[in-house]
Amino acid sequence: MAKTEEKVCLECGEKIKGRADKKFCSDQCRISYNNKLNSDETNYVRNVNNILRKNRRILMALNPTGKTRISREKLNEKGFDFGYFTSQYKTKEGAVYYYCYEQGYLEMDKNYFLLVVKKEM
Repeated sequence: MAKTEEKVCLECGEKIKGRADKKFCSDQCRISYNNKLNSDETNYVRNVNNILRKNRRILMALNPTGKTRISREKLNEKGFDFGYFTSQYKTKEGAVYYYCYEQGYLEMDKNYFLLVVKKEM
């Protein structure tokens, strides 16, 4: 009879008992291993989502009527990050609206923006 190799837990190195295809000795080790494996990716996504949500909150607060003209300075004061948006829309005339979810903005000139809210489809 051939001796089978003893398997060890990918997380803690303990011997594994049970099914032949088992990779972890416990649920705790499995969860810990997968959390470590995904932590960098998860942190990046979490950070981007936090920036997008902050941008949306800023646009909502500065645009209570649904259409407002605002200065770049005011957006910068609030901590708005122009590098992050969820979508953009280009008009026939070539104007580009940037959106953080349903809250949008259009650069009118270097110092002013038009804040808008995307209409429901």
